[in-house]
Amino acid sequence: MPRIVILDGYTMNPGDNPWDPLEALGDLVVHDITHRDQIIERARDADIVLTNKIVMDREILAALPNLKFISILATGFNVVDIQAAREQNIPVSNVPEYSTRSVAQYTLAMILEFCHRIQRHSDAVMEGRWVRSEQFSFWDSPLVELAGKTLGIVGFGRIGQATGRLGHAFGMNILANSRSQSQKTDFPFLWAGLEEIFEQSDFVSLHCPLTDENAGMVNTKLLHRMKPSAHLVNTARGALINEQHLADALHQGRIAGAALDVITKEPMAPDSPLLGVPNLIVTPHIAWATLAARQNLMKATAENIRAFLSGNPINAVN
Repeated sequence: MPRIVILDGYTMNPGDNPWDPLEALGDLVVHDITHRDQIIERARDADIVLTNKIVMDREILAALPNLKFISILATGFNVVDIQAAREQNIPVSNVPEYSTRSVAQYTLAMILEFCHRIQRHSDAVMEGRWVRSEQFSFWDSPLVELAGKTLGIVGFGRIGQATGRLGHAFGMNILANSRSQSQKTDFPFLWAGLEEIFEQSDFVSLHCPLTDENAGMVNTKLLHRMKPSAHLVNTARGALINEQHLADALHQGRIAGAALDVITKEPMAPDSPLLGVPNLIVTPHIAWATLAARQNLMKATAENIRAFLSGNPINAVN
């Protein structure tokens, strides 16, 4: 049986998502987390390695001559040196779709938080402010109806379209920006340039992959094009945003707020420019992590391994 080693399995299965589909395919060894100096020792005898965020670069791959296949426990595959893997004839597969609904749902949850600030108002009630109030209702922040607002989506793949569909269901006008404009949807939208998206949208949501070309693209120049009442949401990749520029814009009140589920360095560094920034929501990269999505990921990973073992790899990225 092939030896299958998972380098960082905890987030996929912290105890509620059994490894049974993978255990049926080989001799499975699961590590919750692996540090760089442990990778070679743990993967030395592996035929198949599974990684989510553990980096498999050229140096690591060169030290693993027995490795035959890598399956990434995610959609993004920048954690593996694809060229080096190709040179060693190691197929690399990812899971292109497993959390679409979860991430789109989370994006709308962030947008709705800006509209209603539900926890803030609940906290006010629990602190006794409603008891002391002479009015039957009060609010500490503007209450916003989404109908008629504009949602600008940067990156119009599966997740971007799913987010647009939810926005449309709330009555929003949808603008989309994508490298490819071939997508067809079951809801109305308009294509727009990146600057137009930032200028016209009430909410801008990022759903594009991270590339060398777009790293740090959300900078002072783009942020200053946004309406002072507009909000930015990022559930894609943290490095799409210049974090110092965003922090400056929020400190200066140039935009109304931002919500990030991803940041450049994860976990967050103690000197992150995002700490203590007003009107900023940061959550610990959990948009993808519903049980349903992680079950989809488990099933799709098993299919990747099964396909490789049969000699016909699927979802190959190299």
